[in-house]
Amino acid sequence: MTTTGKLLDLAKKMADAAAVKAIEIDVPMVIAICDKHGNPVLFNRMEDSLLASIDIATNKAYTAAALKGSTDQFADVAKEAGSLFGLASCDKGRMVVFGGGFPIIMDGEIIGGIGVSGGSVEEDMTVAKAGLAIL
Repeated sequence: MTTTGKLLDLAKKMADAAAVKAIEIDVPMVIAICDKHGNPVLFNRMEDSLLASIDIATNKAYTAAALKGSTDQFADVAKEAGSLFGLASCDKGRMVVFGGGFPIIMDGEIIGGIGVSGGSVEEDMTVAKAGLAIL
């Protein structure tokens, strides 16, 4: 099986686990997973999720992979007085600087990113972490 096939299999399991959590908390979500280069691997839009969540979830996954960190860690440094002010407008506006995106790490290596959108920042993070919990 190719590396891409392995990531797709993993992404399906992660998205399923995340969707179970979203259903449990009764918030329709969009779940996006990309590879380490930011290329889409899997996209799951739950019925009645917010239209804006499509781009937000995709960009959260991309940001987590591109910056090799969780999106919530960039909130303070991206503020006007922060050391990375302007980050949110970088990379054609794809950088997301609030919670819900995490890198996917296996064997100490970042292999992709997961992004979730549809609820509050805390709900998005909870659902994304449920997806990561299968690792």
